[in-house]
Amino acid sequence: MTPPSDAGIGGAGAAPGLTVVFAPDSFKGSLSSVEVARSLADGWARVRPGDRLLLAPLADGGEGTLAAIEAAGGWQRRTARVLDPGFIEIDAAWLRSSTGDRAVVELAQASGLSLVAPADRHPLDLTTVGTGQLLKAALDAGIRGITLGIGGSATNDGGGGILEALGARLLDDRGGTTAAGRPSTIPGRFESIARIDLDGLDPRLGDVDLRIACDVTNPLLGPTGATAVYGPQKGATEDDRVILEHAVEHFADALEAATGRRERDTPGAGAAGGVGFGLLCLRDRLRSLELVPGVDLVAEETGLDAKLAMADIVVTGEGRIDAQTAFGKTALGVARRARAAGVRCIAVGGGVEPDGVAALAALGVEVVPVHELPIAVADAIAAGAAPLVACGERLGALTTGPA
Repeated sequence: MTPPSDAGIGGAGAAPGLTVVFAPDSFKGSLSSVEVARSLADGWARVRPGDRLLLAPLADGGEGTLAAIEAAGGWQRRTARVLDPGFIEIDAAWLRSSTGDRAVVELAQASGLSLVAPADRHPLDLTTVGTGQLLKAALDAGIRGITLGIGGSATNDGGGGILEALGARLLDDRGGTTAAGRPSTIPGRFESIARIDLDGLDPRLGDVDLRIACDVTNPLLGPTGATAVYGPQKGATEDDRVILEHAVEHFADALEAATGRRERDTPGAGAAGGVGFGLLCLRDRLRSLELVPGVDLVAEETGLDAKLAMADIVVTGEGRIDAQTAFGKTALGVARRARAAGVRCIAVGGGVEPDGVAALAALGVEVVPVHELPIAVADAIAAGAAPLVACGERLGALTTGPA
């Protein structure tokens, strides 16, 4: 898709109307945020062709982050040959700024759950090494300002794969690597770690400013940690989770000893199966490292605030507006920005539940379901973009103001 310009959508020479910003998240399993924004805007334009429509598709740092940031313009898509979570070579994308000094890396491109078939989701055997290889590709390109989105991981390796790709070595009690000939950092091998050697860590990291899109505050270990909370959705059985917890704790002991930092209890350490922990432990090896809420980071990269400054209405949305909306999902982040800017906000949801409506209503948001009548999730996904176009048309028809 060609990134929309700041001129937005609207007939050339049309009479001045409202300025409407479309800033949704993706409808996971169905449409990207870019497709959602375009579909809503297309429907709106059918009934209000004189309005100026600006697209600002968003993401939360997980799958779809690259697409949302790329759509804002000013980026070049690059690819690198990396290992996926199961050590299969794939081509993974990353973004380089048109100025050549910044990069955006999405963990889901190399280490994401969507890359692993349900039958192969065994986090004891999976690695984030591919994400480390993407980071290395950015370093090889001369980039030292990196934004990393870590949502949507298939892994639970404490970020060990990333560290290994960047030059760390996991050594056994004889001083050899814990697995010869292939990356060793799968949790199933962590018990053999005697120490972690960081002498070979890429020295270019010392010049890197790393901003991590992180939407969770979980610690690494314990009942609210990475394994307990997110292990089940990655395929870990109850028995697996017991083994994983001990393995990751052993890895954490070794990494904290190697770095002199205790980060296991830091909010966000449990993000992406412990990737937050692994990178936090490298804080002293980087020029700077910052964990930023995913929606805030993507909103900044896509210039959402600048678009809101000229807007009369912002339309956001996501696949489900439910109880989780209150805990920092995209619609809530947009609603807060809209309120601060004094802009009317409408949120559309593929599914809408009372708790989600209440969370957004507290910020003055109008919540509208995409479908006027209840519909099964499978049928909604199969319907594609057409219901969103119709929803945009419905919203436009109900809107008053210059057109």
